[in-house]
Amino acid sequence: MQLTMSPRQCRTKLPFDPLEITERRERSASPDLASPRPIPQTPHAFPETMFPSDVGLASALLAALASVLPALLLLALTRRLWSFRWSVTRDKDCALPLPDGSMGWPLVGETFHWLFQGSAFHISRREKHGNVFKTHLLGKPVIRVTGAENVRKILLGEHHLVRTQWPQSTRIILGPHTLVNTVGDLHKKKRKILAKVFSRGALETYLTRLQNVVKSEIAKWCSESGSVDVYAAARSLTFRIAVRVLLGLKLEEERIVYLSKIFEQLMNNLFSLPIDAPFSGLRKGVKAREILHASMEKIIEEKLQKKPAGDYCDAFDYLLNSAKENEYELTLQELKETAVELIFAAHSTTASASTSLIMQLLRHPDVAVKARKELETEGLIGHPRRIHPGLNEATAPTEDGKRRPDVETPSSSHDPAGYTGSDNDNSHPHVLCLSLEKVGQLHFLDCVVKEVLRFLPPVSGGYRTVLQTFELNGYQIPKGWSVMYSIRDTHETAAAYQNPELFDPERFGSDRDEAKSNRFSYVPFGGGVRRCIGQELAVIILKTLAIELLSTTEWRLATETYPRMQTVPIVHPVNGLHVHFNYRSFSHGGVGQTQPSS
Repeated sequence: MQLTMSPRQCRTKLPFDPLEITERRERSASPDLASPRPIPQTPHAFPETMFPSDVGLASALLAALASVLPALLLLALTRRLWSFRWSVTRDKDCALPLPDGSMGWPLVGETFHWLFQGSAFHISRREKHGNVFKTHLLGKPVIRVTGAENVRKILLGEHHLVRTQWPQSTRIILGPHTLVNTVGDLHKKKRKILAKVFSRGALETYLTRLQNVVKSEIAKWCSESGSVDVYAAARSLTFRIAVRVLLGLKLEEERIVYLSKIFEQLMNNLFSLPIDAPFSGLRKGVKAREILHASMEKIIEEKLQKKPAGDYCDAFDYLLNSAKENEYELTLQELKETAVELIFAAHSTTASASTSLIMQLLRHPDVAVKARKELETEGLIGHPRRIHPGLNEATAPTEDGKRRPDVETPSSSHDPAGYTGSDNDNSHPHVLCLSLEKVGQLHFLDCVVKEVLRFLPPVSGGYRTVLQTFELNGYQIPKGWSVMYSIRDTHETAAAYQNPELFDPERFGSDRDEAKSNRFSYVPFGGGVRRCIGQELAVIILKTLAIELLSTTEWRLATETYPRMQTVPIVHPVNGLHVHFNYRSFSHGGVGQTQPSS
């Protein structure tokens, strides 16, 4: 019988086991090994056969990283090349460097950052790079400029250092004959012709009808049972002022509402991509322009055939007379384009400023109280008008300044202002007929309007194209680049202002007049030869609105909080500014509820 033995059994039995001795030494050297503890068994979530898949997952991640890494490196290289592409455009004849900044990503630059971040975009980059920095917006290299002295050089450099620049879509929609689209000698000549439209004599002529349009619109606000969207209402107001006061068009209410919507369509597409395709913004803007031109053509032709009737002249009459005096014959196409430009000039920016004015009076009731006291001191608040029992305040005035025979009593002829006092509960204070001289005596109101335009300028800045390389703040501004001068940032950072972050009308008072030290620290209307030609009209509209509101109405915010302000393309409240308006009773001593409603 053959026996089979294992190797261990075959091994000669030694008096000691070397392996056992080694284990004893290791246990004695390590306390943990000397008294081994049982290792708790943790139940496995997965069978041990699953472990190889972890290795596969790691391999997959490494493979994915290996494929993505080259793409990331390529993207970084592309961005570096994009930045280099613009750095080589610097003027080689100028030893100064380009401003600091980032050109963003290829093709789009920093456009999306700018659109989504709004004013925070400029603030963050100004804090990082200073008052002059470069960026890339809307397909063009741009140098952003802040600071009174820097802005001064840009605005006074028109025609030799820089030239005004509007987007291509804006130039197409407004037309080539408008003032904003002309340059050089032609611009100077057209500006001289239009200057008479906004002269002091012309503004005095417009004021009575302007005041009546404001009264009529406020009556609508007060007749609303709910709240009023102030920004929408302000746009309606400024459109009516442009149509009735500047153009002298006497249109039915339905026609005005229709044209207002068409003009809104034009404005909404004014800064669109210059792509002429069906349903494109440019196509919609051009279509709106053609409708406006067709509506005005017949009226313009009638004006060309007859002289202005009576003592009243509208802006169109002044325009035609001024062109004749300057031996310049305006074509029908030029007149149509000028008509749209007049609406454009009086509409959006003035509506923005009107909304900001109302919001700041809501936020600062002490300012409103002081402004109203000034109106009382200057004798601009008259006695309440006598209202026929069958009528109300909203039906009393008309936009043409005519009074219905059944509204006022015959005894009104004894009152110098044409009104009599009344204890009727339906009566409310009214504003006497305004004049430029009387409005000019309201010094505190002037400070309020100036501070509104400093604190919330309707337009955040302006664009120019560089005609020749020049120096600014130690940097070169190369020929062919775009320059954007900042109005808002300059107002916020100007050394001339004490606590510029605060709304303080007193800063423009005669005892302080903080902007006097440097006139380019206050540029809500721009400056130089491109300074807004209608700025005096805009100020008169704002003052007339403030006078009528402070004198005749009370108001309160309809929401719990004030809206956030959007700055692009012009300053306006996000989702509107909703306010309740009511006429004040004659005995009411305040200027209105100014706290948010619950």
